[in-house]
Amino acid sequence: MQLTIDADGVCQGARQVPSPNHDARPAGEAVSLVVIHNISLPPGQFGGDDIERLFTNRIDPQAHPGYDELARLRVSAHFVIRRDGALVQFVPAGARAWHAGVSNWCGRERCNDFSVGIELEGSDHVPFAGPQYATLLPLLAALAARYPLQAIAGHSEIAPGRKTDPGPWFDWARVHAALPQLRTTFSALPGTPTL
Repeated sequence: MQLTIDADGVCQGARQVPSPNHDARPAGEAVSLVVIHNISLPPGQFGGDDIERLFTNRIDPQAHPGYDELARLRVSAHFVIRRDGALVQFVPAGARAWHAGVSNWCGRERCNDFSVGIELEGSDHVPFAGPQYATLLPLLAALAARYPLQAIAGHSEIAPGRKTDPGPWFDWARVHAALPQLRTTFSALPGTPTL
């Protein structure tokens, strides 16, 4: 799979589902970080359209316990990669999606300002599917070709103690092998090269 990101931050090859939950990045702020998340709605269940409903402010608060709280949130990610590898884009990569919350990366707060958020349909408790990596790796390469990316981090790394995703099943070694020029969790482990 080959993906490209145009000058507006739109990924050619992604299904577009515009989210209202975004705004402009601060003036002069470049995309330098990708944040990997996981999501499943209802929790632990895959398929369905509740993720799209959440990111477009259309989730039914009565559809599942806990959805009443979710219905009050205004959140988004730039991309979601479904279990079958299907790629959905909610926010152009050049805009600021609302995915990171209170966050800090290498001493920089407000990670939404300088990051792209990618949600993998999954949870902390099951491995991600092969087709998801088959989409994720070309997407990361396309983002690296368009923006001055420096690193890929998990939500747990930018919001430690508050978030746990993408969880222990995410294959950091696979991502690092495909994009060794970017700092990843794997590249930061003892005995591995760092940038």
